[in-house]
Amino acid sequence: MVLDDNDTKRYIISSWLRRAGHTVVEAADGTEGLALLAAAADGELPELAVVDVRLPDMSGFEVCEQIKADPRTASLPVIHISATAIEVSDRAQGLHRGADAYLTEPIAPDELLATVTAALRYARARRRAERLAARVAALNSSTLAVYAARDGRAFTEAAAAGAATLMGSPAVAVALSPDNRLLHLASAERAPGHGPVPAGDAPPVRMSAPEPRLLDLLAGRVLGDGTGTATAILPAAEWRALVCREGDAAGADVFPGEVALILARTKKGRPPFALAVDAETLVDDRELLSQLAQACALALEALRSRSEEHALVLTLQRTFLPDRLPELPGVDLAVRYEPAADDSEIGGDFYEVIETPAGLLLAIGDVAGHSLQAAMIMGEVRHALRAYAIEGHDPRTLLDRLDALLTRLRPAITVTVCLVLVEPGARRVHVANAGHIPPLLRHPDGSTRYLTEHGPLLGLNLRHPPGVSHDVPEGSTLLLLTDGLVEVPGVDLTESLDELGATLAEAPREIEELCDVLLDRFGKGKTDDIALLAARLH
Repeated sequence: MVLDDNDTKRYIISSWLRRAGHTVVEAADGTEGLALLAAAADGELPELAVVDVRLPDMSGFEVCEQIKADPRTASLPVIHISATAIEVSDRAQGLHRGADAYLTEPIAPDELLATVTAALRYARARRRAERLAARVAALNSSTLAVYAARDGRAFTEAAAAGAATLMGSPAVAVALSPDNRLLHLASAERAPGHGPVPAGDAPPVRMSAPEPRLLDLLAGRVLGDGTGTATAILPAAEWRALVCREGDAAGADVFPGEVALILARTKKGRPPFALAVDAETLVDDRELLSQLAQACALALEALRSRSEEHALVLTLQRTFLPDRLPELPGVDLAVRYEPAADDSEIGGDFYEVIETPAGLLLAIGDVAGHSLQAAMIMGEVRHALRAYAIEGHDPRTLLDRLDALLTRLRPAITVTVCLVLVEPGARRVHVANAGHIPPLLRHPDGSTRYLTEHGPLLGLNLRHPPGVSHDVPEGSTLLLLTDGLVEVPGVDLTESLDELGATLAEAPREIEELCDVLLDRFGKGKTDDIALLAARLH
């Protein structure tokens, strides 16, 4: 941009620049020049401004200051020229107020062009460095986002948004879920502007359910069964033929022209990860896209390993729990066990139902902590309980013996246990509670009450009070549970227990359906394991 109120001088300078291959826009005063900059799109701003110092509406110094104060134009080089402000003080003032160079007339064409070339060289190098820094920041942000994903859908969404942000391009990500059951495809539109957008402003993402064999087709086109990363440029028609189902673009038809398809795999025999962007963006950023794809593949492998580990620990945990419930006349039983969501650790929640000489023993408990040790101790307590119960001991004696076992073999470990002995005929129950959530009884008329008698936790080497007997009418329902069902951070436990009682009062009579209703109402998004044991006495 050439800004000068002298038509002749403006014409001469503009002509020199045009003959040297530059595109020039002209302005006659400071107001017009600043308006031109304000109206220009981000990708169409001038690369440099030649500004006369003496202007009719404001000084060139003021124009320069306003240019440098605007974040959009702060890096725009400004060259001052003047035929009258030629003193050292003038030149010093111009440079202090933001100018990148200061020329006094008469100016030779070669001197002007050399100064313009030098200023542009510096400005372009600075822009490249800033653009690279922004790209690296976007790469880091995108990498953190894919590593933070907890499932296949969230991972694929983060990968597509990250690629769109990094490349300033529409993007499509395709990945198999960590459990290898579902194929996810996410597409993101072009990010605003022509470069990466700030962290937190990633473009919106759409999810689609692609054909199950799509990932194999893409791998066959680019990476095969190899590891590492590989890239191919596909014509738009070929991309659509590979990815878009007939009559349904499946969210992947977002590219105006050729498509850069990159696949990455970190381990032999593992499903690859696929990423696609506008092929034009690879001119300067091929290496960054490759780094993003590799980071995504590593994050997916970590997610897959975490999923496999989670499945293994859950399998191990379930081996510590009963594989079936006894079937007895007069008592209907139902049980639910839900591990904490997205947690690779295993907890110590357990339940047990045992036929004893004195009746049917219902038990539920929780070993303190979440670890393999907690699960192992849970198994020990449960097996010890079975052995003691088969001997015919009453509930209080069972708790005393379990406490002695823990105190002797597992010092510093505490366990909560609630025992309910249902007498033959199912009209009377005996409750012994070692610091656990009290059992909840629903009468045939729908009224509910907690059987609140309790004693100390197991593992404290303290005597337990005798069990308390309760008469139960025909058609009553007993509910035993662990605290994972009702504990909510920031909410008083009494409020949660009251809400559970009110919900049970309105819940279905059939206990399988009853358990489902309670889990649906209270069990979503919990960070602790949930064990639930229901018995209908009839």
